[in-house]
Amino acid sequence: MGSEKMIPANLERAVYGMYATHALRVADRHGVFEHLTRHGGDSAEKIAAALAVDEDTLERLLLVLSSFGVLDAEDGRYALAADVRPYVDREDPRYLMGFVGHLVDDTADQFGRLDGYLRAGKAETDRDAPAPFESLYRDDESVGRFLDAMWGLSHHVSHELAALAELGDSRRLVDVGGASGPFSVAALRAHPLLRSTVFDLPQVGPHLAARAVEHGLDDRLDFTAGDFFRDPLPAGDCFAFGYILSDWDDETCAALLRKAHEACLPGGRVLIMERLFDDDRGGPLATAVMNLSMHVETEGRHRTAAEYLELLRRAGFADGTVRRSGGDKHLIIGRRTQSEAGR
Repeated sequence: MGSEKMIPANLERAVYGMYATHALRVADRHGVFEHLTRHGGDSAEKIAAALAVDEDTLERLLLVLSSFGVLDAEDGRYALAADVRPYVDREDPRYLMGFVGHLVDDTADQFGRLDGYLRAGKAETDRDAPAPFESLYRDDESVGRFLDAMWGLSHHVSHELAALAELGDSRRLVDVGGASGPFSVAALRAHPLLRSTVFDLPQVGPHLAARAVEHGLDDRLDFTAGDFFRDPLPAGDCFAFGYILSDWDDETCAALLRKAHEACLPGGRVLIMERLFDDDRGGPLATAVMNLSMHVETEGRHRTAAEYLELLRRAGFADGTVRRSGGDKHLIIGRRTQSEAGR
């Protein structure tokens, strides 16, 4: 017995990770992180009293979160770990708990299909399943929850991506599938002469309008309702695809990029903003995990930079370049050449 080893730490975290994810979701929903953000460290007893929640259940959640390093625990008091705080603070642009809510409330239910995928393949297993995004867009509450999750995942890094894109010479951005506008907002705030149109499904319109007003951009940020599979894209000199192409297979991506190429003014550009696999597809962790998520939630996958550059080439874009951010969403740029003006 004495010679038996404990479970390796990496396996232990993989086995018990689901508890941490659910603990994050419940703690956020019931105001635990908001309390700790406002009041600093506190005991389980005082937090439970302030939030009117069950102390025993709360303390068990706090113990899980402290064991995973989300909280610091000392002398019966719990406080947010310094590096975690921005991501659980609702007032911080890096707030990530909306995305965690999406993982728990929407994504987790989909993983039961993996058994079927392994036995019979995705196409056969999903033959009678709803189309991708049908459940996420089933009502306004679901749409709002999904868009909030995507905002939390994208808005902070969008400021860096907008800087990397060097949009000073662009005048009309078309944000394809741009949701409630995390990239458009960042780009417009950085470039006063730029205007942006978010092109997305009709259900998204009111949410985009609210964000535009919130950020004082309703005079430069507008919305065009449409289906990017069926409808032509608005004309512009810059087209953005943020977390869009990873939802679809290569042929669909190439077709969408060709539509952007047709609508793009000569000399204009296209921006692909996505997670990227390392060249050997050995990581990063978040990309590998979300690649599995793409399999159960969409018809797409995550790719290497080289794969996106090839998609751009197939669509007719030239001068493909990759610009990496400090986060996990990066930028791939292609240009429509000036020489195509007369074609």
